[in-house]
Amino acid sequence: MSALYRHEVRGGTLIIWNCNRAMRNALSYEYYQGLQDGLSWAASDPAIAAVILAGEGGFFCSGGNLKMLKERREMPYEERRVQIGKLNALIRAVRTCPKPVIAAVEGGAAGAGLSLAMAADMIVAEERAQFTLAYVKAGLVPDGGATYALTQALPRATVARMAMLAEPLSAERMHQLGAITELAAAGTAVAQAEALAAAVAKGPETAIADIKGLINQAETASFEEQLAHERDAMAKALGGNEAQAGIGAFLTKTSPVFR
Repeated sequence: MSALYRHEVRGGTLIIWNCNRAMRNALSYEYYQGLQDGLSWAASDPAIAAVILAGEGGFFCSGGNLKMLKERREMPYEERRVQIGKLNALIRAVRTCPKPVIAAVEGGAAGAGLSLAMAADMIVAEERAQFTLAYVKAGLVPDGGATYALTQALPRATVARMAMLAEPLSAERMHQLGAITELAAAGTAVAQAEALAAAVAKGPETAIADIKGLINQAETASFEEQLAHERDAMAKALGGNEAQAGIGAFLTKTSPVFR
């Protein structure tokens, strides 16, 4: 592991920490690699039921390193596209990981840090946390899927104010609008995310992975296409061991044991 990230296993949960405290956990190439390695590990290890993304020092992630962006500005256009594509690969890895990913946001999430949080399946955020897209102040535009994820979760006008005026949105407001799963008291977002992960861990692993896939597909599929996706996933699930355990427990009025 690098000094800029660490992996920690607690029970059936893998916590991937951003450790760049000096820069409020700005993204680094070391963290890129550490996050992707952690997600690959979680995907292949049946002992890992969920993943939590967290930042040390009371702040989730301040986004891109401006010094790094300044260097990137001197690159040819095509090379800049390649470098930005590395962030896209990171966001894609979070969204496609078969295990549920929970972002534990303490302090705030800004820029690409907000993109990272929005890529997670669920977000637990401190009540005092702030979510910010301040790219416009540097003459830049959002990246990492921020405009896609935010317009899926928030009213268009709200996203426009965030992106065009760099207005922060509070965790409380994000929660009211349905973009945040749970609010947490100061300093408790990681612990509350662990409790949420533990609840998820009691469920059927394959079914949860397929549910995540269906949710992802629903964002771009037509109604008829999504009906077909659900039909195929349901037919698969009905023939599996998890359904056998779950249906049997339901009929006998007992609690199912999936893991």
